[in-house]
Amino acid sequence: MSPDSKRGPRSDASRNRARLIAAAREALAEAGNDVAFDVIARRAGVGNATLYRHFPTRADLLVAVYADEVAVLCQRGEQLLRSADPTGALFAWLDEFVVHVATKRPLALAATESTDERRTTLFRDWHASITSIADRLVRRAQPALRSDLTATDVLTLASGAALTADAAQARRLVGLLRTGIAATGTG
Repeated sequence: MSPDSKRGPRSDASRNRARLIAAAREALAEAGNDVAFDVIARRAGVGNATLYRHFPTRADLLVAVYADEVAVLCQRGEQLLRSADPTGALFAWLDEFVVHVATKRPLALAATESTDERRTTLFRDWHASITSIADRLVRRAQPALRSDLTATDVLTLASGAALTADAAQARRLVGLLRTGIAATGTG
């Protein structure tokens, strides 16, 4: 085995991958999941061959973009865990979670529509990452919340709010969620 084979991807390959994911995220947000690969490659400033080297199929690209979206949501949760206001941190993250579910649902469904085991495992891992952040935020805010509240409760309720078609209704439901999960006498 040569010394070169132990190294990770070249720095330009890593940069190209990051640019492709960023360009795909923008293009998908504007045009939906059927955006042409050449549009994404052009936005990233690379050729189609580079795009296909990194992402041989549309599903591979969608998985990478959605994985990046989940990572951003989880990183935001990590930042909020350092907040001086645990309850405010939980609700700030829940607001971002609701936006994530409302706006990324088609991408998540497309990224996981294949039945191959790899995508099933990825979806399970993404769900576990989000649940872990939610659990830590809920436990930290627990003194101000119902004692029987779990992260799964919060995520299920927030997901329901996110799936409503009306943004005003979603905000109202999140407000009701906040009141409903507060400890008796604190809501």
